[in-house]
Amino acid sequence: MYKGTPILILLIEDDPAHAEIVFRRMADRRLANRIIHVQDGQEGLDYLEGKNVYAPPAEAPRPDLILLNLRLPRVDGLEVLRRIKSNVDISAIPVVVLTTSEAEDDVVKAFGNGASSYLVKPVDFDKFTKLLELLGFYLLAWNQFPYADRPPG
Repeated sequence: MYKGTPILILLIEDDPAHAEIVFRRMADRRLANRIIHVQDGQEGLDYLEGKNVYAPPAEAPRPDLILLNLRLPRVDGLEVLRRIKSNVDISAIPVVVLTTSEAEDDVVKAFGNGASSYLVKPVDFDKFTKLLELLGFYLLAWNQFPYADRPPG
């Protein structure tokens, strides 16, 4: 990823209010040129694997980053993470778990399944937006992404 180049984020989040906060924060700071939002774990896997409505794969460009909630309908977020990291075609995509769960077991399982980071969503709106702002600056200003030799999207 080129420094200063906006990225494509896949947001796997079932809470519309949380998704809206992510969209607004990233747009306000111009941190992503595109955010694809899917509302459950199965749809996230379909997107990443180019299946169903996301076939052919050109319909679903490879994301540079995945923001993943754990408490998802249809397929649980930990299972989504496990399947992402076990698929050689998509395993290098960084996955940031962004969830309300503070359970130690969830943290251990997430990192055990290859999460790049684990962030607990604050209940307070202002703190949640600040967390997203800091996450964006960290990811886009300091973090190194795989596939740095290819143009975005």
